[in-house]
Amino acid sequence: MSTLPHGALALSSLDEQFLHPGTKGLPLREPLRQGAIGVQGWNVLRGDTSFPVAVLKEGALRHNLDWMRRFCERHGVTLAPHGKTTMSPQLFGAQLANGAWGITLATAAQVQVAHRFGVRRVLLANQLVGRADIAAILDLLHGDPDFECLVLADSPEGAARLAQAVNQAGLARPLPVLVELGLAGKRAGCRTVDAAMEVAHQVAAADGLALAGFEGYEGLLVTNDREADVRAVNGFLAQLAGLVRAADEENLFGTPEILLSAGGSAYFDLVARGFSSVSGLSRPVRAVLRSGCYLTSDHGTYLRHMAEIEAREGLGEDGLRPALEVWSMVQSRPEPTLAILTMGKRDASYDADLPVPLYSHRPDSGAAAPGALPPGCAIVKLNDQHAYLRLPEGDPLCETLAVGDLVGCGISHPCTTFDKWQVLLAVDEAYTVRYALNTFF
Repeated sequence: MSTLPHGALALSSLDEQFLHPGTKGLPLREPLRQGAIGVQGWNVLRGDTSFPVAVLKEGALRHNLDWMRRFCERHGVTLAPHGKTTMSPQLFGAQLANGAWGITLATAAQVQVAHRFGVRRVLLANQLVGRADIAAILDLLHGDPDFECLVLADSPEGAARLAQAVNQAGLARPLPVLVELGLAGKRAGCRTVDAAMEVAHQVAAADGLALAGFEGYEGLLVTNDREADVRAVNGFLAQLAGLVRAADEENLFGTPEILLSAGGSAYFDLVARGFSSVSGLSRPVRAVLRSGCYLTSDHGTYLRHMAEIEAREGLGEDGLRPALEVWSMVQSRPEPTLAILTMGKRDASYDADLPVPLYSHRPDSGAAAPGALPPGCAIVKLNDQHAYLRLPEGDPLCETLAVGDLVGCGISHPCTTFDKWQVLLAVDEAYTVRYALNTFF
């Protein structure tokens, strides 16, 4: 049973369900009630699980939850973490219990999953255009008066589709809409401030819709030139703030408060500072960060970004900690400097750097902790079910690493590791399995 706070979500059905042989990462030979996983005494380092196995370090999760709560309090911003990162109801509950205002999601199906487990407020940070998808959201809103869902529009056509569907459905309350400001050559969003204001006017005038605010995604501005990135992000945030002020001057907003939202996981500190100056409007302004990857961080992309955030913030405290690892076994030692591992593209992210080899461990060695791999070790290639671990030539590991040894890897970009696992295992610092976490992709 999970010991993470549950944020009043309805999670008991997950502990009561039975997991069956064939569940990836679990050593099952007969069905097992999920809530009983913690009393099995499994330990990853002893080789008790199936391999590969994805684990979340509970201590790092708790640290990151607390760190982000304190960050938001310090900057006076609200957090609606992007749930598409994990699609895990247990982790949604932990985020809500640690002060999250709501959960951000990307598709109508994801919203349905969140609502099923009791999430009460969702920001759908994507254009809602499909007829069946619009109907699904409106059905939730019609059947549950306490459920809130904000959606996006970035074109007159998109706003018109929403308005038509709302009026046909006879929804008793206006559908709150955020206008999305985008970036030239990138993904969705109005390409100019003038275009965004045109959509805002249409939303404000449409029966059944209410202009709730503006949003954008500054994460698309990430390049290898960090100084240029910071300038570009700050300029983009200034445009969003200007849109809010302009729309307020024209009395376009139709909700009790104005939402101003951005904030991926790379530059959320700039977003928090950039939005803090937006005040003195006709109604309260709620600045909403949507960072999702903060919860687990990683050993690649976001670990590097976190170091830069700490420097910009002047923080002396411990920053976000990597929580997600994938452990696999050495299955072949065909060459002195090459080990083939039992994991691949079906198990770990590879879209933003390959996995990062961290530790090795021999299950029957009696060692209480894994050993750090030496510098120069690298995953150089992934197949569907295999990883190529290159060892530094001349290192003793070339002689000692054996078939049956365990290798623990960090990942870069947690989103595309979570979606490869239906069940992940929460472990303590000794890698003893405490409970299971489910995903719904």
